[in-house]
Amino acid sequence: MTRAPRWVAGAALLAAAALGAATPAVAAPSAPVHHVFVIVLENEDADATFGPQSPAPYLATTLRAQGAFVPGYYGIGHNSLDNYLAMVSGQAPNLVTQADCPLFGDVTPGLGAPDGQVVGQGCVYPASVTTVADQLEGHGLSWKGYMEDMGDDPARDNGTACAHPLPGAPDLTQQAGAGDQYATRHNPFVYFHSIIDRPACAARDVPLRALGPDLTSAATTPNLSFITPDLCHDGHDATCADGGAGGLAAADAFLRTWVPRITAAPAFRRDGLLLITFDEAGSDSTACCGEQPGPNTPAPGGQSGGPGGGRTGAVLLSPFIKAGTVSTYDYNHYSALRSVEDAFGLPHLGYAGASGLRPFGGDIFTAR
Repeated sequence: MTRAPRWVAGAALLAAAALGAATPAVAAPSAPVHHVFVIVLENEDADATFGPQSPAPYLATTLRAQGAFVPGYYGIGHNSLDNYLAMVSGQAPNLVTQADCPLFGDVTPGLGAPDGQVVGQGCVYPASVTTVADQLEGHGLSWKGYMEDMGDDPARDNGTACAHPLPGAPDLTQQAGAGDQYATRHNPFVYFHSIIDRPACAARDVPLRALGPDLTSAATTPNLSFITPDLCHDGHDATCADGGAGGLAAADAFLRTWVPRITAAPAFRRDGLLLITFDEAGSDSTACCGEQPGPNTPAPGGQSGGPGGGRTGAVLLSPFIKAGTVSTYDYNHYSALRSVEDAFGLPHLGYAGASGLRPFGGDIFTAR
């Protein structure tokens, strides 16, 4: 059940005391957004996705024309997991998150560092590390992660909701299965003890099929909905494990199914924002926005040696966005997290609090 956000600086100061909050500053939102939807796709350069020969015409042409196109949107690292973690916590990559966490182990020593970062190697953050999900709950607001195929094979996924490997165990979802193409590494919430150590995780980190019923009313729609397609429909696999065609065409089909349902939902029509982007580029490790490498790896771009995750582009839809908007500013996943926090009056976590980092502003929210 949702209620209006509290624009109270004192509450924000208390939230910022948690490890991972870089600054207690709370910014005024650029638009009265109260329901945010995020869809994350996989591994494509902006030029391939949004070019004239795009295999994803619904995203590249139809949705782009309906909302705001951000050609200068960037991932923050390679491979997948570090990007997803940045979206919800502002944590920079470490060597294990860059490798997509093949063994489900804790970040050690897990000590606090400047700019809200955590020092150590590993992929499961200590309970003291705050995420945007924890922030929302602390302010009486709601969130859910909707994960396609999660729990279709409970033995492979190790559960039917809030699914993740046992501590120290290998991640069996690194490769897709024919009947279950869920990938733990694309579900950022299960890498934080602040979430997985509580029974509430199973009610909030759920299979994608729960999204349809939740969209039927504003009261049942979370303030933050984080939506992850499976390894076929996110474009990750060129040929899907069930034998179907993957890549951008499969991602486009997923969007054709779900975007109209989201944009027709009462919560979206009243005060919603939908961000559609990619975790990382396919062949690019450039960066933007003054991105810093963090304390745990010299090159967020991983083996490519680059400073970031490359230019992916993004599309945003909202009642507060005029159709056909094109932004000339650069953004990245830290910017997106900062924008979500600003929408709900929350302090900035990790590198979302970097000095000078630009949140979505008047270049995006062009309708009044």
